[in-house]
Amino acid sequence: MVNIFAVYKPLLHWVMKLVGVRPQRVEIEPGTIMNFWVPKETPKKSKNSNNNKAVVFIHGFADDGIITWQSQVLALARKYKVYVPDLVFFGGSITDRSERSPEFQAECVAKGLKKLGVERCTLVGLSYGGMVGFKMAEMYPDLVESMVLTCSVMALTKSISDAALERIGFKSWSDYLLPDSVEGVKILFDIATFKLPRIPNFIYKHHLEIMFDNRKEREELLEALVIDDNDFTIPSHPQARRVHLLWGENDIIFNMEVVNNLKRQLGDRATLQYIEKAGHLVEAERPCVYNKHLKEILTTLLEDGDQTQRSL
Repeated sequence: MVNIFAVYKPLLHWVMKLVGVRPQRVEIEPGTIMNFWVPKETPKKSKNSNNNKAVVFIHGFADDGIITWQSQVLALARKYKVYVPDLVFFGGSITDRSERSPEFQAECVAKGLKKLGVERCTLVGLSYGGMVGFKMAEMYPDLVESMVLTCSVMALTKSISDAALERIGFKSWSDYLLPDSVEGVKILFDIATFKLPRIPNFIYKHHLEIMFDNRKEREELLEALVIDDNDFTIPSHPQARRVHLLWGENDIIFNMEVVNNLKRQLGDRATLQYIEKAGHLVEAERPCVYNKHLKEILTTLLEDGDQTQRSL
């Protein structure tokens, strides 16, 4: 049987081109190449048009950028300048460097965006992508104007990691996020959703066949992700005042206790919204509701950004 994802991906890519985004390979430095989905048109200088606002979607650990954010790109690409990177060792992005940390991912995304002509942007990050997004805001405050974070944390400290793994019943993130069986793939998505629909086993089998052509490197990414609690400090960057948390109410990986603590860490200027009957993969599980909230958030964030720029 032909792998269903091998058929679906080219079809999805064709649809994305119809709505105004195309793939582009960007050499970050010799030996490091990232794949970005970028607007067909070059961003134009304009202070008032949302069409020229850059919105960057950073994916989580289960899939590449365009698979993760397909529903959001379809909903937003005609209104905003949408950029969707594949993080290193996802999609078509590779490196010969030994670094595996979220800081390295943030550095690569930021350098790629700058090469693409993006000067300011709003980040939308899911899970692992949110952690990369926080590092980008900390390392490149002139680039990151505001953020929308979904089911993520500032950093995956050992205490947060241990509690999350205990909730989902795994000893390590590699055991959970890098399954080696059809049943493992099914469990991965069952945990990450509020109510997993009935899906034939061959779909999980096909997904497993295309998920991991670089399992070793992804294991190294996960090893570099967890840090000691004593090594974490809350960054004092101004973007912390303009963060919106958009969460699946039934996320058990980063649950309500985690997000409420994150909200306290970010301060009063951060806002929080829940989406009912949705888990960790809320953007895929309830895409219409997620997109509705995201459009409202982006309108508010970008209007606030225009007012800030005018006051400077």
